[in-house]
Amino acid sequence: MIETLISSKTRIKLLIKFFLNSDTTAYLRNLEEEFGESTNGIRLELNKFEKAGFLNSFSEGNKKIFKANINHPLFKDINRIILKMVGVEYVMDYILQRVGNLEQVYLTGQLASGQNSDIIDLILVGKNLNRAFLLEQIEKAEKKINKKIRHIVYLPEEFDESKLKDLGAKPLLLWSI
Repeated sequence: MIETLISSKTRIKLLIKFFLNSDTTAYLRNLEEEFGESTNGIRLELNKFEKAGFLNSFSEGNKKIFKANINHPLFKDINRIILKMVGVEYVMDYILQRVGNLEQVYLTGQLASGQNSDIIDLILVGKNLNRAFLLEQIEKAEKKINKKIRHIVYLPEEFDESKLKDLGAKPLLLWSI
């Protein structure tokens, strides 16, 4: 879908990396390993994004670390586009808001770390959730967005933030009451 508007695969990967989860940081060599591409192509795109104000950078030792500029006027718009592109917005709109008393929803896994994936990993925290309806809606959503949706459901009294620390990438809080 977005590939018709943006022809650079590297640019798309960078948009997903930095604009899906604004807490994501990365440096050039790290991105080279992750994307499996040359540093020259990645460096050119990073420089364009930084010059346009979409990314900020800072030094950490001899590394130049990049991070999304959440104060950019277009940040929220780009974030919404990326959420739509990877299927998360559809999941939020059509499934999670209809299943019961949800208190929090976290995105985990590869998507939370800014890597595109065929799997959407979610942690749902709530009570009195209609699990049969949830499973039915997840099945429909998987067909619609052509991605697998994995989820874990916790009762509010079972869940605490320490459960998120064991997940590797920093989870992204998608929704909270």
